[in-house]
Amino acid sequence: MELLFWTSIAIILYAFIGYGIMITILAKLKARKSTRSPLEEEDLPTVTLVIAAYNEEDIVSQKIENCLGLDYPKEKLNILFVTDGSTDATVSIIEKYHPEVNYLHSAARKGKIAAINRVMPTIDSQITVFSDANVMLNTEAIRLLVEPFQSNLVAAVSGEKVVLSQTADGASASGEGAYWRYESYLKKMDAQWNTLVGSAGELIALRTRLYRSMEEDTIIEDFVMTLRLAADGYRVDYQAEAKAMEFGSESILEEEKRKVRISAGGIQAIQRLPELWRIWENPKLSFQYFSHRAIRWTLMPAALILAFLTNLFLFEKSELYAYLFLAQVAFYSLAALGYWMQERKIKQKWLHLPFYFVFMHACVVKGWLRFAKGKQAVTWEKAKRASSMAAN
Repeated sequence: MELLFWTSIAIILYAFIGYGIMITILAKLKARKSTRSPLEEEDLPTVTLVIAAYNEEDIVSQKIENCLGLDYPKEKLNILFVTDGSTDATVSIIEKYHPEVNYLHSAARKGKIAAINRVMPTIDSQITVFSDANVMLNTEAIRLLVEPFQSNLVAAVSGEKVVLSQTADGASASGEGAYWRYESYLKKMDAQWNTLVGSAGELIALRTRLYRSMEEDTIIEDFVMTLRLAADGYRVDYQAEAKAMEFGSESILEEEKRKVRISAGGIQAIQRLPELWRIWENPKLSFQYFSHRAIRWTLMPAALILAFLTNLFLFEKSELYAYLFLAQVAFYSLAALGYWMQERKIKQKWLHLPFYFVFMHACVVKGWLRFAKGKQAVTWEKAKRASSMAAN
């Protein structure tokens, strides 16, 4: 019982604290200094900015204006919307901006990956940048994303997802924002030491010639695409100053849709990336993959449950176990209070963190069940965001 307890505690601490400390030390020891300099105008590569949009009439005008305001030579930037399956006014709105903005439409809705697989053979630019319709980019985002491609070892570059939080935001938005701030830090350390393991699907740049069609039922395509490139020996770089900005989910139920989908996709990705478990082929990447990603999608929920249950049985063994159990009870009580307060829209953001932590792992378990039942469709219902935003 004690072995189970301390093993569970070790997994929890390693996943959320230990790996962060280890990757920070490794990154600082390597301290790779960038020798890149900003590219001159004539040296900038051609870029196609691809935005997959399904029924985005409420925000597509905002997105287009944001794209048109990007600081990149107009003759080298092609803005392309892919609108497969859209049944609202999305296509007619985009048509108003032609020829500055292009689009490809198919009536069939087969999912994002099917749409991307369909259009990629038509793209002849050196770099393809993928972005979501509901995120806004900072004006210099494209320039920043193309800089790392000066190295032939770089196959893809991820920008940084920024979750904007308002005073009125609930646990979904503020909890997600805190989570992503820590994730962004880990990504920076990962990339500095070796390579990024898990790009922000909201903003990714790719050498067009390296794109490989993916299985159309892939749930978290950005993760699978970039990890396959890393497994092939390329680097996936990270540009924290290239921002993809969006508000947090409108409610905890909307955030649950997104989290469960990602968790189901994580289990699917583990099945589809067996090469990352061959530690003898790429030990550094395998270490990062297990520590930063796989452990969270597999062991963490079980470790949390076991830590609580085994501690309950060990409660009377010593004062140490009694204090540890009371600490767990206090934490979950705070999470329950955070849930109660967010349901009543009481603004206490410090309570959102324990609640979001528990909520996030409950979604992982739901993701397991959904994937096991084969109920996670690739054409999923997107989560509603807290607010629209002005272009930056």
